[in-house]
Amino acid sequence: MIIKLISGALILFTAYMGVKHGWQVLHIKPGDTGPEVELFNKLNLSQAGIKAIGILSILGALLILAPQTFFIGNMLNAVVILFLMAMFLNAGEIKSTLIEIPFLIIPLLLIYLKYPLNLE
Repeated sequence: MIIKLISGALILFTAYMGVKHGWQVLHIKPGDTGPEVELFNKLNLSQAGIKAIGILSILGALLILAPQTFFIGNMLNAVVILFLMAMFLNAGEIKSTLIEIPFLIIPLLLIYLKYPLNLE
């Protein structure tokens, strides 16, 4: 029972953070300032690439809410995070890479814990 509660809380946290960060990324415009914008500028991503990351983050967050797409949503989240970590390493941003490690572990942990409301 406790495992299902932990899994449910992680799902809600992941969904919230995915939608929140995806929405923020979607609303980055050329000329904006701030730490997130500066970080994306260091990654040398085009505006379309940044928007794609935002869309994929929101899509992954929404997919984990349904049991049928739970695995695919978590895999999408893990791939996006792994992509960002690789880009951070390529740009020499070690601190940003290390910050992403717990966020990479969460979707993998959720896959291991399985969907909590599944009646199997």
